[in-house]
Amino acid sequence: MGFIFSYLKKYIRAITGTMAVKLVGTGMELLIPYVLEHMIDHVVPTREVKSVLAWGAIMLLLAAIVRFLNVGANRLSVKVARDAAEDIRRDLFHRSLNLSSSQVDKFTLPSIISRMTSDTYNVQNFIQSVQTIGIRAPIMLVGGIFVTLRMDRGLAMILCVTAPIMIAFVVLVSRYGIPLYDTVQKKMDVIVRIMRENITGVRVVKALSREEHEKARFGRANDEAVRSDIRAGITMSLPGPFVSFSLNIGLTAIVWFGAQRVNAGVTEPGVILAFLTYFNMILMGVMGLNRIFMLMSKANASANRIAGVVREEETLAVLSEAEAPRTGEDGYIIFDHVTFRYDPEEGSIKSREKFAGEEREDALSDISFSVKKGGSLGIIGATGSGKSTIVRLLMRFYDPAEGRIFIGGRDVRTYEKDELHRLFGVTLQNDAIFADTIRTNIALGRDISDEEMKTAAKSAQAAEFIANYRKGFEHKSEIHGANFSGGQKQRILISRALAARPPILIFDDASSALDYRTDAEVRKAVREEYAGTTEIVIAQRVSSLMGLDEILVLADGKIIGKGTHGELLRTCPEYRDIARSQMGEVG
Repeated sequence: MGFIFSYLKKYIRAITGTMAVKLVGTGMELLIPYVLEHMIDHVVPTREVKSVLAWGAIMLLLAAIVRFLNVGANRLSVKVARDAAEDIRRDLFHRSLNLSSSQVDKFTLPSIISRMTSDTYNVQNFIQSVQTIGIRAPIMLVGGIFVTLRMDRGLAMILCVTAPIMIAFVVLVSRYGIPLYDTVQKKMDVIVRIMRENITGVRVVKALSREEHEKARFGRANDEAVRSDIRAGITMSLPGPFVSFSLNIGLTAIVWFGAQRVNAGVTEPGVILAFLTYFNMILMGVMGLNRIFMLMSKANASANRIAGVVREEETLAVLSEAEAPRTGEDGYIIFDHVTFRYDPEEGSIKSREKFAGEEREDALSDISFSVKKGGSLGIIGATGSGKSTIVRLLMRFYDPAEGRIFIGGRDVRTYEKDELHRLFGVTLQNDAIFADTIRTNIALGRDISDEEMKTAAKSAQAAEFIANYRKGFEHKSEIHGANFSGGQKQRILISRALAARPPILIFDDASSALDYRTDAEVRKAVREEYAGTTEIVIAQRVSSLMGLDEILVLADGKIIGKGTHGELLRTCPEYRDIARSQMGEVG
């Protein structure tokens, strides 16, 4: 709970004010049965109508004040809870954006989404309730017992016996129930993952007629989550019937013994009526404590999950240039004997189970190459050969297990994250099109002028189809660019990469949806308009790479060929086979 309270420090004055209002309101609510007892036992017997009406007016006034104060306290509590949850959600979002790729692999995207939604809601609900119910319930409980002790100690002893038993039971059950809500949230992660997979892949599901299969898969995950939630709910609801049963026994005892005390002339009838009212107040107090414990259980589990992300330490620390090694090689981009392996220990539970007992294989093994400033490099190879991993390492999404990577003579670990990423214009596989205008998708929050945007769109061969829209660059994309064809999406993404005129351009399978003619026109326009830019192109097409300064051929994370298109045709059988399969006979 320390994580939640760390966010409440800035709202301490507002919380104190809310609790003070609630305290006064609850205190006045406790006076109402006391006034009622006074009316019945002392005012009504006098048969003075004015006095009866006056004390009745006092009761109505107290009820009105209580309502006013409770409504005000509830509004204040809602505001504090909303603002605190906003702070938590903002920090969680910012930290999520700055997680390294290995950390994202560890938490998984569905889990991060679940923490951002249901977990923050649980925390917000607890913050709101603890300011109202958390104050009202104990005051009702303790105040009710205190007032009844002053009215009739004999009858009050019944409350003094039953109340500790009820509280002890609530606390005992809550201690067992708290861990159950952590399991519930983990089950929710699975549901979010399946929903995300089906929403993003809905066309594939429909195309293959797998709706029933996916419904069944979701149903199983949903059933597991429901069973976990029912188990937690039943556990945390056990105090309710027990408390009601205990209080009903207490009420019966009060009526029984109270009647005897009235007949004996020891107690007045109004005291019995007041005691019954206070007993109901104590019931509400105990049930309120039970609800607080339930909300606290959920909030504690959710807060721990949120804190796990927010407080995750930076794994890709920035080194000073004095600490980092230097390179003696010539080149703008240099990979120096780089080896990398994905660590299943940092992945999801499923990946850890999959790789348990297996020796981890290198995704890249002893990769060395250099690209001069303004030069170009192509990378080709089979799926899973490590092509995209090279880009991830270059942009420092991960750090290599062995070897060093340099840009501009500096180890990439010496760059601040934003400083490093501003060097790149990137089009990655499965890149994102946001549900916003084409202009926003290209600019992406950067200071891009209209002229730069139009030039980028023209070079990417996107200007023509954008101009055909009535609103041009203000035309809105649907989620994931669903209203664009595959080729249109790729041309928008290429425009985004080009728009800021970065020193380094990376095209990772950026033209797979383009026809050969458009692909060639894009490559020609980029060479002419962005001459001097260092270019790295990952592609499956030989035609997309044959004009580049150097081409790497990868297989199983190793370089099996390096050279120009012509050199590889002579020296690399694998490259020659790829070229022959795509282009027919080659020289």
